[in-house]
Amino acid sequence: MPLGEAAGRGAAKPQDQGWAWMVLLAAVVLQGLTLGFPSCIGVFFTDLQHEFQASNSQTSWFPSIMVAVLHGGGPLCSILVKRFGCRFVVMLGGLLSGLGMVSSSFCQSISQLYLTAGLITGLGSCFSFQAGVTTLGYYFVRWRTLANAVASTGVSLGFTLWPLLSQYLLDKMGWRNTFLIFGGILLNCCVCGALMRPIQLASESLLEPAEPEEEPGSRAEEAQLSNGASPHHPTLQQHTTRTKCIQMLQKYLAFDIFCQNKGYQIYTIGVTWMMMGFALPHVYLVPYAIHNGVEEHKAALLISIIGLINIFIRPFTGLLSGHQVFTGRRIYLFSLAALLCGLSNFICIISAEFSVLILYCVILSIAMSGVGALTFQVLMDVVEMDRFSSALGLFTILESITLLIGPPLTGFLVDITSDYHYVFYNSSFFMISAALFMGLSFCALEKKNKLREASKACLDNPSRYQYSEASTEPKAESQSPPVIQYITSI
Repeated sequence: MPLGEAAGRGAAKPQDQGWAWMVLLAAVVLQGLTLGFPSCIGVFFTDLQHEFQASNSQTSWFPSIMVAVLHGGGPLCSILVKRFGCRFVVMLGGLLSGLGMVSSSFCQSISQLYLTAGLITGLGSCFSFQAGVTTLGYYFVRWRTLANAVASTGVSLGFTLWPLLSQYLLDKMGWRNTFLIFGGILLNCCVCGALMRPIQLASESLLEPAEPEEEPGSRAEEAQLSNGASPHHPTLQQHTTRTKCIQMLQKYLAFDIFCQNKGYQIYTIGVTWMMMGFALPHVYLVPYAIHNGVEEHKAALLISIIGLINIFIRPFTGLLSGHQVFTGRRIYLFSLAALLCGLSNFICIISAEFSVLILYCVILSIAMSGVGALTFQVLMDVVEMDRFSSALGLFTILESITLLIGPPLTGFLVDITSDYHYVFYNSSFFMISAALFMGLSFCALEKKNKLREASKACLDNPSRYQYSEASTEPKAESQSPPVIQYITSI
C-alpha cells in the first residue's frame, strides 16, 4: 500500500501534541534497540573466538557487517518506505532483527554469524531505525529539532544498557542462550512500529508522493509510440530501462552532486576516511581491557560509561550547534570533535589500567557526542535540502564500506603482531588525518569563494575601489526536509 494511501486511512491527529509524544517514546526505544545494539558485541568477542577458534580479523567481520548494513541500507529502506509506508517497514525490520539473532544462537561457524547476525539483523535494524525517524518527522513540525534530540538519547541508553545486560546474561546462560533472548528483545521493534500509526494531515500533499515530472525518456517513448513503434520493441525497451536506471541512481545516489559540489565532495571523502578508525574502539575496547587483566564486568562497564555520558552530552551538543552563531561553521566543530576522538586514543596507549580507561571513555564519549550530533547537520549545510535525500544515500553507502573493512583489517594487524596497541594507533591515524583534511580543505574553499566573490564585485563595480565581502554561509533553510528520507546516526 503506498505511503500516501496508508496515511489517508489513518484518523486525523494534530501534530506536536497528543499521540505524537507516544510516537516519540517509541522512537527513543527504537533507537536504543537498533543503533545501540552493536555496542554490546565486544562483550562476546572473546567467547566467540574461543568457540569457533577464530582470529581477531575473522571475529571482527561479524560486528563490521552488522554496522555496515545498518548504515548502508538507507536507499533500500527509502524505496520500501515509499512503497509500503513507515509503519510496515519498522515492523518488518523488527521481524528481521529478531529472526537474525534467534538464528545466530544455532550457528556452528563464524561465517554463519556473518549472514544471520551481521546481514539479517543489521538490515532489520536499518529498516526499523530509519523508517522510525521518518515517522517522527511527520508527527513533529514545530518541535522537530527537540524531538530528534530527545529521540537520539535512545542511542545513548542503548550504549549504556546493552553491554551490562549482555555481560549478565553471558555469565548466567552463555552466548547462545543470550542471542536467543536478544532475538525476543529485538522483536519489540514491532511493538514500536505498531504505535506509529499513519497520520492524516490537513494538507495531504505532505504525505502524498510527489508527482513525477515528465522525463525525457518517457517523452522519447511517447514519440516513438506515436510514430507506430511497438512498446515491446527491443531497442525501445533497452532505452527505457537504461533511462530508469539512470534516474534511480540520480535519485538515491547523488553522483552528480559529488562531482559538482566541492563541499559535499570534501565532506564525503573525509567522513568515509574517518570511519576506517571511528568504530575500532567500540569493537576492541572490551577485548583490550580483558587482555590486560581487567575483569570482564569492569570491561563491559567501559562501554556503558560511554553511553551514559552520551545521554546528557549528545542532545545538548545537537541543540547548541543549531544556534544561528554556528550556521555555516559546523564543519569546524565537527572536525574539532573528530580530532579530539583521535587524540583521546593515545590515553589507551599510555596505560591499560582501569582508572585510565575510564578517563579515556569520558573524553571519547564527549568527542563522539559532537561527531554524532553534527554529522547530518553539516551535510545539510553543504547540500541543498531538495537533494538531501539522494546526497545522503551516496554518503551512507560510502561510509558503510569503510565501516565494513576497518575492524577486520585492524584485527588482521593485531593477529600478526599480537599487540592491541595497533587498534588505537590506527584509530588515531584515521581520525586525526580526516579531521585535518576536512578542516583545512573547507578553510581553503571558504577563502577561495570569498576571493571569487570579491573579484566579481570589483568587476561589476569598476569605479569602486573597495571589496564587498559576500557571506559564504548558507541561508537558513525554511523548507522542511523531504518527506521520504533515510537518516542514519553515529
